[in-house]
Amino acid sequence: MTARLPSLNGLRAFEAAARHLSFTLAASELNVTQTAISHQIRRLEEELGIRLFIRQNRALALTPEARDYLPGVRAAFNDLRLATDRLLRKDDDKVLTVSTLASLAAKWLLPRLTDFQEQHPGIDVRITTSTSLVDFQRDNVDAAIRYGRGQWPGLRADWLMADELFPVCSPSLLRGDKPLRRPEDLRNHPLLHTSNANSDDWRLWLTAAGLPADIARHPGITFDMIFMTIQAAIDGIGVAMGRTSYVQDDIAKGRLVVPFKIALPADAGFYLVAPEGRRDAPKLTAFRQWLIAATQNKT
Repeated sequence: MTARLPSLNGLRAFEAAARHLSFTLAASELNVTQTAISHQIRRLEEELGIRLFIRQNRALALTPEARDYLPGVRAAFNDLRLATDRLLRKDDDKVLTVSTLASLAAKWLLPRLTDFQEQHPGIDVRITTSTSLVDFQRDNVDAAIRYGRGQWPGLRADWLMADELFPVCSPSLLRGDKPLRRPEDLRNHPLLHTSNANSDDWRLWLTAAGLPADIARHPGITFDMIFMTIQAAIDGIGVAMGRTSYVQDDIAKGRLVVPFKIALPADAGFYLVAPEGRRDAPKLTAFRQWLIAATQNKT
């Protein structure tokens, strides 16, 4: 005899509450009230005839039975997500969603994307930006361009390009009362910084150039995205630490110059990553081939 399945809403409430160990956070995730979560859990416990949560000193804990039950519930929901994803993707073969960093999109990918559209007019490309790593099981994303060393479990990673680090500035800073001619002249100009991942670039380059690293701590301007830092350099506000992929087009068009010949290799690079299970999708294969060629200046 087939056992009757418990309420789907109750199972969703249980999985979320068990993951967060909080009815409040589960309610926020599922866009319902905390009272609704509490009622759904109570109804599920009545259906199963088993207590699932222990409330103690404002904390929430799972009973031993709930700990045994949770992996199966979580796996069932994951199977539902994957099955739904496969179903919807049958009608979505011509839509390609790619996640990347906002600065890489603005300074490198978007200026080249017209070429891909001309070669593949039947593929609708959608670009989404984030500083967080994509969760391919949760997010509606086909592929991502990530910066790192190419080791992400469960994902195919295709090498795209590496960066070098070197100062860049407006051509106007090579002239004027305090011309920028030698690395020592950096003391006379504001240094432009990018926070977070690139915050150490100036210190690394100054050390490689044989200059005191504390020059990087002189008063300057800090931005939270590198494309803003680069734009400030183009506008002549100061000197930025450039990365090849972000500045090569501006250098080629004369908006930026490289005042010194010292370049520092970066210790990582950009990769196109996608889940192993989707690696051979025709739309993704087309984008991968085009992207690799673009990084090799073949487009």
